[in-house]
Amino acid sequence: MNKLLTSDIVKMIQYMTKLIIEKEAYFCELDSAAGDGDFGTSLAKGFNHLKEMWDNLPQDDIGTFLRSCGIIITEYCGGASGPIWGSAFRSAGKYAAKKTELSLIELGELMLNTVNGIQKRGGAQLGDKTLLDALIPVTESLKKSGEAGEDLLEAMRKAAKEAALGAEKTKDIIASRGRASYVGERSLNHPDAGAMAVGILFTEIVEIFK
Repeated sequence: MNKLLTSDIVKMIQYMTKLIIEKEAYFCELDSAAGDGDFGTSLAKGFNHLKEMWDNLPQDDIGTFLRSCGIIITEYCGGASGPIWGSAFRSAGKYAAKKTELSLIELGELMLNTVNGIQKRGGAQLGDKTLLDALIPVTESLKKSGEAGEDLLEAMRKAAKEAALGAEKTKDIIASRGRASYVGERSLNHPDAGAMAVGILFTEIVEIFK
């Protein structure tokens, strides 16, 4: 496998939508330890709207599709999830404007733009106990794999493992961003819900390409 087509990206986001809706309660449970406990509900709200509007989403190219998803997510996800996840999709869509396929190197660049979009929106960095603690390792892993000329699917699997590891490491971090920062040291020993969601989603989504 050496490239992702528009249809592959559509398939991935459709499966992501399914997973987020199915795991609403679990994501809320993860968030309850150091947050408001509503992360799953906030995220599922937006992705339920995305599911309802699916047939009207433009799928001619990757960029237009991702930007359209981002607009819906921004508007309908509750709490901080809308601006953060919406920025992620819109930034990815901006990078992929008019593209109908992505090489491994381009996928890494798309993820870098995704991370940059989130950082511009929220200002978080690696180690702040946010979803970026899973997303940044994904980006770095894809970049290394691209430079090494690895197979795209194998690189995606490696990146998914890095996402899961990054999420798990957030248990050892005292939150400095988001609602969890309000509880200080009580956030220790509890992983960040957003990072965990990213790790779970990447791990499960990559398996659809078996």
